[in-house]
Amino acid sequence: MQSFNLPQWIRSQLPSATAVQAVGRGTYGRGLTTVCKEARCPNQGNCFERRTATFLILGNHCTRNCSFCGIAHGVPAPPDTEEPQRVAEAVGSLELRHTVITSVTRDDLPDGGAFVFANTVQSIRSMVPETSIEVLVPDFQGSLAALEMIINAEPDVIGHNLEMVPRLYPMLRTSASYSRSLRVLEIFSAQAPRAIVKSGIMVGLGETAAELKELMNDLATTGCKVLTIGQYLRPTERQVPVERYVSLRNSKIYVNWRSQLGSRVSSPVR
Repeated sequence: MQSFNLPQWIRSQLPSATAVQAVGRGTYGRGLTTVCKEARCPNQGNCFERRTATFLILGNHCTRNCSFCGIAHGVPAPPDTEEPQRVAEAVGSLELRHTVITSVTRDDLPDGGAFVFANTVQSIRSMVPETSIEVLVPDFQGSLAALEMIINAEPDVIGHNLEMVPRLYPMLRTSASYSRSLRVLEIFSAQAPRAIVKSGIMVGLGETAAELKELMNDLATTGCKVLTIGQYLRPTERQVPVERYVSLRNSKIYVNWRSQLGSRVSSPVR
């Protein structure tokens, strides 16, 4: 097992039990779950304290089995037709100003679950119209019909994560396609001009600075305007180990993305 001296910026304070319980009642108490819990995110307590959480729809078993992800792999249950309504009720109960909806990948469904995403957005719009809505979607195997369902639902933010540099895909994302994900972002940028199109990547998996710069250039050509960068943290010993802890403060890569390409970067790492 690898051992590291953890950087100071990675440490965080424990949240209050009251905050965790409040979000728990609003989500798990309604038969819902969050990607925070299922992916074993170490920051979930801090988010709960700010009364934010990312809803995970379409079950908690993914049809893909990426080597970095803590979400369970297996045969998912059929979609729950009442889930969009329960998500909307939770958003209202928690008085969220901004709501994030994501899902496991459902390659077993003809539309990849796009219809459930669209219904969830519409249910929130109907019940809590003042809440802005962000969706973080899988690639739907590149289905244009599925992507159009997302676009037509008109969320405020549409996200699809590249996750990592293309060289690592054959090792860590065997069921995904870097070029397909770029195409998904390109379609969202072209056909949903009023939405903020967003992507995210992880660092610390063995990528190089040159590879990151190339990824950012690829991403800019799609029309994507927001990039989030996060430090990869190993969920359990079953996932691939961390190669390094990366500091992005004053990074030339960060400056390149902001100044040369004119896009926005959000980074939880320092």
